[in-house]
Amino acid sequence: MATSVKLDDELKSRIQHLAETRHRSSHWIMREAIRDYVEREEKRESFKQDTLGAWEAYQQNGLHLTFEEADSWLEKLEAGEDVELPVCHT
Repeated sequence: MATSVKLDDELKSRIQHLAETRHRSSHWIMREAIRDYVEREEKRESFKQDTLGAWEAYQQNGLHLTFEEADSWLEKLEAGEDVELPVCHT
């Protein structure tokens, strides 16, 4: 699907320069930039929704881990230990 995007002269020039440097077309550079942006923003939105869901669950049931509990668990994982997630509590 063809789509038009209006770019100022400076940005257009920068894209053309980058395309020449990379031996790619300006079209390829713009398409990759848009794809990367959309993927990043989709991940950001997913993280935001997960965070809001976790906050809502916490407000309803009060279950949580302390910073120290989570930090200790992550430290063991980082060291290569196969440890279970600690049990949440109120």
